[in-house]
Amino acid sequence: MTELVSPKAYPRRIMTFMRRSTAYTVSQQKGLDEYGEYYLLETEQQTFNQQNIFGRIAPLTVEIGFGMGSSLIQMAEAAPERDFIGIEIHPNGLAQICFEAGERKLSNLRVIEGDALLLLEHYFVDNSIDTVQLYFADPWPKKKHHKRRFVQLDNMQLIRQKLKMGGVFHAATDWEHYALWMLEILEASEGYKNVLGKGQFSPRPDYRPLTKFEVRGQKLGHGVWDVLYQRVS
Repeated sequence: MTELVSPKAYPRRIMTFMRRSTAYTVSQQKGLDEYGEYYLLETEQQTFNQQNIFGRIAPLTVEIGFGMGSSLIQMAEAAPERDFIGIEIHPNGLAQICFEAGERKLSNLRVIEGDALLLLEHYFVDNSIDTVQLYFADPWPKKKHHKRRFVQLDNMQLIRQKLKMGGVFHAATDWEHYALWMLEILEASEGYKNVLGKGQFSPRPDYRPLTKFEVRGQKLGHGVWDVLYQRVS
C-alpha cells in the first residue's frame, strides 16, 4: 500500500488556489455534523479503492475545485450509474455539498478536502479515473501569476497518468485568454487528443449543468469555453 504522508513532507511548490473560509451557515454545520462522516473521505495513510468506498466498480468522475458543489450534486443525481469524487480546499464548500448530498441521500458521491495535485499524485492509483473535471478554475489573469494556473504541462501529465486509457480531461472557463492557454498546453501535452479535433473548443456537453454564474455571464455577453481531451497513450 502506498503511504500518503503529510503535505508538510513535500517540497514547497506553486499553489494553484487561495485558501478562504467564513463562518458556517446552519445548513453547512449540519452537513458536517450529520453527513460529514459518510461523505468526507479520509485519505491520510490511504490509497484509493473504489470498491471499498462505493461498494462497486463504476465509471469514475473526479472534479477538481467544485466550489459550493451545486453542479456536482446535479451531475451525481443525473447519473446514478457513475461514481463522483469532488476535491475542494475551501471548508464552506465541503460542508455545503455534504449537506446537499445528505439531504438527497446520494450514495454515488464523496468529497475530499485537500490539494488536488497532492491527492492525484499520492492517493489516486494510476489508470483509475474515467473523467477529470476542472470547471471555472481561477484564471490567474495577471501575467506574473500565470505560473499558478492549474493547466500546466506537468499537471496534465499527472492527470494523464491517473486517467484510464480513453479517459477524458474536461475543463471549462469564462476567461478567453485562459481558454486559449488551455488549448495551447493540451495540444502540446503528450498522450492527449482533442475530442472535437485539433485546436477546437467543444459545445457544452449535456452532462455539464449550467450554473447560475454561467447564466448570469451569458446574459452579460460573456463567453464560456469547454475543452475536452482524451487520453490516447
